[in-house]
Amino acid sequence: MESKWLLLLITQPTGNAALRMRIWREMKARGSALLRDGVYLLPDTEGARAAFDLLAEAVGQADGKAHVVQALAETQQDQEWRALFDRNEAYAALLARAQHSLRQLTDLPAEQLRRRVREHEDELAALIAVDYFPGSAQRQLVQALADLRAAVERAISPDEPRAVSRLPRGLPRERYVGRVWATRQRLWVDRVASAWLIRRFVDPKARFAWLKRPADKPARAVGFDFDGAEFTHVEGRVTFEVLMGSFELDADPALARLGAIVHVLDAGGALIAEASGFEALMSGLRKLHADDDAFLAAASVVLDAFYAAFSGSTATDSGQAETAAVGSGVLR
Repeated sequence: MESKWLLLLITQPTGNAALRMRIWREMKARGSALLRDGVYLLPDTEGARAAFDLLAEAVGQADGKAHVVQALAETQQDQEWRALFDRNEAYAALLARAQHSLRQLTDLPAEQLRRRVREHEDELAALIAVDYFPGSAQRQLVQALADLRAAVERAISPDEPRAVSRLPRGLPRERYVGRVWATRQRLWVDRVASAWLIRRFVDPKARFAWLKRPADKPARAVGFDFDGAEFTHVEGRVTFEVLMGSFELDADPALARLGAIVHVLDAGGALIAEASGFEALMSGLRKLHADDDAFLAAASVVLDAFYAAFSGSTATDSGQAETAAVGSGVLR
């Protein structure tokens, strides 16, 4: 059985260090194999062909010569070329780092643990991007990092909710106006963003109860972001996203963008550009405001600002004045 491959054959002009560096960087980013000087190899994919064509054009414009050639490799040659793209060693090294992080659960502060997990996930994403023949090593590492994130979140927040499998949609908002909303104390990203979303878009008269234990929830309160709560993680969605879907707010692109930030900080995933800055702001505010009421009030101003930046809304248009007073009327 024959497999399709692409070869980029380059004769570079002498003295053009910038072009040489560009080729090296592009080939490294693509995970290309170097067969010999000036001969690069990639599996025949649309992305590989586009990359090779661009480099060939750049070499030609610099008075060099370059050719993109499709090659058909039979079984033995195909196996030899596939071996050049074996990522098992890189997966093993990352797995060892992830296992080391797991052993440090009780030694590192929460923010450093979460940062460590995101760094591992970024490394995994970079590996997957150049793993043209994924196998068991990739699956093992994906699962190991999922387990690591879950272990970190359990260590930091023992009451963190586990996902359930049903997403409510189209709930009547009038049923939820003027209610008491209850979640675990010592708010962090998903809970504080969810409380902001509730007050801002669902229940302007909401009062909040911060629970030492989920079992302390008042009988008629609406629970969110803990096991058994009315609103909690569902089908991979964090509570903020579940609330958006439940009250049909997910068509708002600004909220969707905020939801993506909350998701990556609470559950992992592809890093969003603004996520690190948002997390730093939340971390600083929580250090300044140990009281959950004060933290929510301060965080709401930041969330208002992010929402305004993403949507172009103003305080007058969006009811920012109501959210700025979010600390009032909170149950203790």
